[in-house]
Amino acid sequence: MNDIKKAIIGVITLAITTGGGLLIKSLFEGDKEEVVKKEVTTPAPTNVIINIPQQEVKKDTVVKKVYVKPKPKLSETEKRKKKIDW
Repeated sequence: MNDIKKAIIGVITLAITTGGGLLIKSLFEGDKEEVVKKEVTTPAPTNVIINIPQQEVKKDTVVKKVYVKPKPKLSETEKRKKKIDW
């Protein structure tokens, strides 16, 4: 209960301090003229179309020959070794 009392007193103190600060500020500033901001709207820019001439497309063709070595033929002994399942 004691903590709630302290919290309420703290909130009231903060409100009074804030109100006093705003009152002092308004008293010392006096009547200042408010500056009115004028915005000048410009029309949207028009679309600019740029024509770029089409360039020549060169195609490079590379021909490369790949030689594949034929598999060596197995001798009779190697054939028998492959047939045997170890």
